Amino acid sequence: MSAVYETFKLLDEYLLFHFARADEVLPTAHEWPAPMREALGFTRRTISHFSKTPAASGLDLGCAVGGSTFEMAKFCNTVTGIDFSQSFIDAAEKIRSGECVPYKRHEEGHVITNLVAHPPQITEGNSITFLHGDAMNLPASLGSFDRVHAANLVCRLPEPQRLLQRLPSLVNPGGELVLATPCTWLAEFTPPENWPTGSTFDWLLQILSPHFELQHQCDEPFLIRETARKFQWSSSLVTVWHRK
Repeated sequence: MSAVYETFKLLDEYLLFHFARADEVLPTAHEWPAPMREALGFTRRTISHFSKTPAASGLDLGCAVGGSTFEMAKFCNTVTGIDFSQSFIDAAEKIRSGECVPYKRHEEGHVITNLVAHPPQITEGNSITFLHGDAMNLPASLGSFDRVHAANLVCRLPEPQRLLQRLPSLVNPGGELVLATPCTWLAEFTPPENWPTGSTFDWLLQILSPHFELQHQCDEPFLIRETARKFQWSSSLVTVWHRK
């Protein structure tokens, strides 16, 4: 898998993506287009597709620096976040342990703004664990969960079908699965022979339907700030499933 996610540049961008306030991503001194403002809070919005009733256990695959994992913990007694990037997991673990993690927001050239990722509040009695791991090679000892979340992960795996075929054993009967993907299939991450031959949605439906019932689908935009004048605005296909 690509080493791009071990760079300081990506770590800073993802800490901003997961933990920054809205005005730290889009400073109020500038009038930003409405679609950019609406694309903030992606890690919170994908988690909002789970039911609001409490659950015993949750798994956040491709958790990056942990923003979505902390959101899952609001409704799950225990949550495990797993990511292939060691630098992402190290940052998430520092935040989980109560540390404030400094990072840089790149403005332009040599100009930066220093920011800090603050630990979010965790419901008393709930626990979070962060693990370095490969979503295509999850150990059998990991167990199964009431809720599984994987956002913007599937189209970044060399062999995505290996994860999809593992999902039925990861989600407890009656459990919930939320997948989000911008469907940006790139050869640098996934060999073209492992891309869906048709639409990503039809591909997911074909693989998952024997074990899961599709509840609904929608699009969720997200915004990643690279510099003061360059942003990635993307739209992720979100599918929500019930384990048969």
